Amino acid sequence: MDRIHIRELAVRCIIGIFPEERREKQDVIIGLTLACDCRPAARSDDIRDAVDYKKIKRAVLNMVEASEFHLVETLAERIAEICLAERKVIAVRVTVDKPGALRFARGVAVEIKRRRNEPGGETPAADA
Repeated sequence: MDRIHIRELAVRCIIGIFPEERREKQDVIIGLTLACDCRPAARSDDIRDAVDYKKIKRAVLNMVEASEFHLVETLAERIAEICLAERKVIAVRVTVDKPGALRFARGVAVEIKRRRNEPGGETPAADA
């Protein structure tokens, strides 16, 4: 399985359960690992055969900036859904880091792995 990494995507959004977290946007740092087959694009050297990671990045940024989730886990799940909407992405690993969420820690991060639904409706953990 090939992988495309989008690292340290910085965005601001409303995230958190406490009133002070709901007043102003906070920084979150997003990491994506998109599992795919890069061979068709490598053979053809044609963008139409590649994962459009710019389109994915734009969709993630738009959703996150407009979001007002309480939980980082929910934000990560929605990001995974956007990534898997791209048919060439087989699986995704999403990390959402909330800097300054805990005193004395640089940040708190949630990492999830999701795989495109397989026959039978199961969604096993991805090795993205």
